[in-house]
Amino acid sequence: MDIKALKALLAERGEPDYRLAQAKRAFFIDLGDDWDSVSTYGKPLRDACREAVPWNVLKEVKTIVSPKGETIKTLFECADGQKIEAVLMKHDDGRNTVCASSQVGCAMACAFCATGTMGLKRNLSIAEITEQVIYFSRWLKPKGEYVTNLVMMGMGEPFHNYENVIGALKQLNDKDGLGLGARHMSISTCGIVPGILKLADEPLQVNLAISIHAGTDEVRDKFMPVNKAYPLAKLMDAVHIYMAKTNRKVMFEYLLLKGINDRKQDANALARLLAHDHRLSHVNVIKYHPTEAFDATSREYRVAFVEWLEERGISATHRVTFGEDIDAACGQLAVQEENGLIKQGLEAVRAKRVRQA
Repeated sequence: MDIKALKALLAERGEPDYRLAQAKRAFFIDLGDDWDSVSTYGKPLRDACREAVPWNVLKEVKTIVSPKGETIKTLFECADGQKIEAVLMKHDDGRNTVCASSQVGCAMACAFCATGTMGLKRNLSIAEITEQVIYFSRWLKPKGEYVTNLVMMGMGEPFHNYENVIGALKQLNDKDGLGLGARHMSISTCGIVPGILKLADEPLQVNLAISIHAGTDEVRDKFMPVNKAYPLAKLMDAVHIYMAKTNRKVMFEYLLLKGINDRKQDANALARLLAHDHRLSHVNVIKYHPTEAFDATSREYRVAFVEWLEERGISATHRVTFGEDIDAACGQLAVQEENGLIKQGLEAVRAKRVRQA
């Protein structure tokens, strides 16, 4: 639901202020299915709202549940026909985490990511971002469960859609919204320095995650074009400012690519990079999920990489994988219609890498 459009409609009709709160309660808290669920509205007002403000801005196209039932991936269609994906991850400890998208496609072209081969189509609106979370909230409701966490780690670079992403998180955090705690929300960036600096001054205390994936520019340049604009020195300067202003821990995501960034020398380089702020740094070591472009590091090496970091005083964990069997894991999100093009793009990345080698 577009809350801004609803607020304008209610004001135009001269409705009292509490009408907006009534609709928000029906949508975000009661998780109603349509305008008829706003029982506090009379039929004329419900009909007027139904005509001017769609209850849902996203249409479910397809939902896939992993064999074990711990991962649910949904393909949505937007009003203009564009498509996005979002994922629900059900943890053993009872947490339910939504991995939401911020853009249709992505402009960053990270070589290991399927979404990046799509290019950028457009930013998602506040309503399109929030509704991914509301969809899974409705999905969980019959089971007596609810969304406990949100990570902006789906399709797109969140800091290239900063205002709408923050607007959506504020709406979901609002007591008249979903009431999701700010510290249960995380924004993941590939290293957009202006976004990190803006977040440092943001009153909403959400978590920051950075897709770092290398401890040197030489290695990072191989698969992350963003490193040309924001090399590691600039990126870490922004991180230092963020930590100084917020005193909040930063999660560094590190995807292991066989023979490229998974050696002991790579772990040592990352440890040196993070040594200055090791107290507020934590590294999530991630398995590379097949997208044709690279080869995955063995589990033995992933475990060893965590140990190498810990030996250097860096807090690190080997992150649990969700959804690889339904193409819902990190770097695998891409709409079905694009799959042929994406596969060709990733194969081209691999071919280029072989030529360079």
